[in-house]
Amino acid sequence: MSERLIAFLTLCLVTGLPLGFALILTGQVLLEFVFFYPLFMAILWMTGGAYFWLHWERHWRWGPDAPAPTLSGKPLITILVPCFNEAEHGKQTLLAALGQRYRRIEVIAINDGSSDDTAAMLEAMEQEHDRLRVIHLAANQGKAMALRVGALAAHSEYLVCVDGDALLDPDAAAYLVAPLISHPRVGAVTGNPRVRTRSTLVGRIQVGEFSSIIGLIKRTQRIYGQVFTVSGVVAAFRRSALDRVGYWSLDMITEDIDISWKLQRDHWSVFYEPRGLCWILMPETLAGLWKQRLRWAQGGAEVFLKNLTGIWRWENRRMWVMMAEFCLSTVWAFAFALFALVGLIGLVVPLPASIPVATFVPPAFTGMVLAIVCLLQFGVSVMVDRRYEPGLVRALFWVIWYPFVYWMISLFTTLVSFPKVMLMIRRRRARWVSPDRGIKAPTS
Repeated sequence: MSERLIAFLTLCLVTGLPLGFALILTGQVLLEFVFFYPLFMAILWMTGGAYFWLHWERHWRWGPDAPAPTLSGKPLITILVPCFNEAEHGKQTLLAALGQRYRRIEVIAINDGSSDDTAAMLEAMEQEHDRLRVIHLAANQGKAMALRVGALAAHSEYLVCVDGDALLDPDAAAYLVAPLISHPRVGAVTGNPRVRTRSTLVGRIQVGEFSSIIGLIKRTQRIYGQVFTVSGVVAAFRRSALDRVGYWSLDMITEDIDISWKLQRDHWSVFYEPRGLCWILMPETLAGLWKQRLRWAQGGAEVFLKNLTGIWRWENRRMWVMMAEFCLSTVWAFAFALFALVGLIGLVVPLPASIPVATFVPPAFTGMVLAIVCLLQFGVSVMVDRRYEPGLVRALFWVIWYPFVYWMISLFTTLVSFPKVMLMIRRRRARWVSPDRGIKAPTS
C-alpha cells in the first residue's frame, strides 16, 4: 500500500469518524464526547502526576541546601548547544552550561550558518574557556544536523542537549545524566523547562501551562512507560542509543518528537527528570504562540504518519497507548469543529431532528464540573512543582484565561496541520526559523 493511499485513508478516517458520530448517533452523544474528553484527560493527568509525586518525587531532596548529585564513576558529560543567530542570548546560555556544579563536562557549541554575529561571539568565548569547543557549519543545515555533528564530535557517551537561548540550572546536567548511568536501557531523559518570559498575558499563561499540563503529562506518561516527546529545549541522550536509531532525522519539523519515537520503537526507555531544570524563552504574542504551536502540531502529525504502518506490530505494543492518545485528541479536535459548524448552521436554518445540536454552551452541570476539574488540575500541579518554582502559585490568577488560549490554539493548529501533513508526501530538509522569544524591554 502506497504512502499516498495510507495518508488519504488516514485523513478520511480521522475526519470521517466525527461526521459518522454526528449522523448516526445523537447530537447529545457528540456534545458529551466534546466536553468530557478534556475532563477525562485532566483526571488522568492529575492522577498520574500525583502518583509520580507520591511514589518518587516527594522523597527527593531539593533546594539550595541539597547536595549536588553524584554520578557513579564520574563520567564526562558533553553539553551540546546548537546555535542559529544567537548573538544576543548565546553567551548567557553557554555560561550557564559551563557553570555546572558537576565539573567533568565539555561544552560544544555548533554554529549552524548564523547570519548575525554568533560566530564572532562563540570564537571569543572559546578563547576564554578551555572546556568550550566551537564547530562552524558553512551553511544553515537545521537543528537536527547541528545536533548530529555535535554528537559525533563529543568525547562522552552522555549528551545533554540545550537550545541556544536556554539557561541550565547549575545541577541540571548531572540530574539528567544520572538515570542514564543507573538504568542501562534508558536512552533519553527529558528535562523540566520553566518559562522566564512573563511580561504579557500570553507569557504568564504559559507559566501555568508548563506545570499544569506539560509537567503532569510527562509524569503520567512516565508512569505507563512511554513519553510522547522529550523536551527539545533540554534533554539528555545515550550516544550509543542514538547511534542505533540513526540520530536525529533531517526531514522532521520537530526532531525532538521524532527521536523520542525512534528510541522507544527500538525498545529504549525515556525518563522524565523534573529536577533537570532549564529556564527558557517563549512567545509572548498570539502570533508567535500560533506559529510555535502550529509547528508542534505539524511535527506530531508527521511522526504519526511516519509510524502509522509499522507501529501495530506486537513488539511495538507499548507504543499503542501513545498512538491511541494522539488519535483521540485529533478526533476530538475535528469533532469540536464539526459541533461548532453544525451549531452555527443551526442558528441560521432549522436542522433535522436527527441532528439536535442547538447550542455552543455546555449544560450548567457540565460547565461547573469542567471548571472545578480545571482548578483541581492547577492545584495538583502547584503541589508537585512548587519546590522548583516557589512563586508558581501566583500563576493561578491567570488560569481563568487558559481554556480560551491553550485549548483553542491547540484545536485550530490540529485542524490546520493534520490535513496538511497527511497530504504532504514529499519531505524536505527541516531548517531553522528564528522563533518569537518574548517581548524585549526597551533600552535607555
